[in-house]
Amino acid sequence: MAAALSNKYLLPTPTEEKPASLHDSARGSPEPRDGFQQLINDVNVILGPCNGIDSAGVDVGELKFVLRDYKSCEGEWEKYAFADYSRAYTRNLVDRGNGKCNMLLLVWTPGKGSPIHDHANAHCVMKILKGRLRETIYAWPCESSNNPSSCKAHPSSLYPSTEHTCSPAGGMGPSSLQLVRDTTYHPEQVTYMSDRLGLHRVENPSDSEVAVSLHLYTPPNAAKHGCHIFDETTGKKSHVAQCHFYSELGVKM
Repeated sequence: MAAALSNKYLLPTPTEEKPASLHDSARGSPEPRDGFQQLINDVNVILGPCNGIDSAGVDVGELKFVLRDYKSCEGEWEKYAFADYSRAYTRNLVDRGNGKCNMLLLVWTPGKGSPIHDHANAHCVMKILKGRLRETIYAWPCESSNNPSSCKAHPSSLYPSTEHTCSPAGGMGPSSLQLVRDTTYHPEQVTYMSDRLGLHRVENPSDSEVAVSLHLYTPPNAAKHGCHIFDETTGKKSHVAQCHFYSELGVKM
């Protein structure tokens, strides 16, 4: 029966020479990195010990480039990819970064998606690793019918906010959300989102295939403080807490 086993399961005989690689650690050679771990390292090098995307010298284009340059290999990231069909998606922590960012692997159940939400004044760079994801972007709702540019919730505001400053106390409530863009992303594609661009919803359009995406958030505000979700018809918002990750560093919580 032993002859039927693959050689990798057999112990070496006393006369066999040990591979030279067994002595690499004694010579101080570094452990080989796969492409996914190298990507994590590259992101951390760009951000440094204390930077986020808003820091001087950090270019979001450079972060998008390194995510785009990585060629998805399921064998490299699958240990982080925990699926749960009872949820729309799972949030799996891959790397804590420097405290001003985190990297998550999101696994999307077929036919499910996120609510419409903001990004808690953070930035997100997203890469599709497997399957397809549909992103729908909406303009910020405004409590004034003419959506004045002086309102902090207006898209042109220097610091977009979920709080409206365009109507007096007791004025009208927010209106229905206006569609800005509807895009379907495929494997290897990279996109960027922030509150300056509006609100968005992400969903898996497939009725049979799981989708997987990598997200770099900086700063990790949503993980710490939660975010707001919005009703598409009324524009009204409610706060939700991102209670915990489904898994951390490859370990299910």
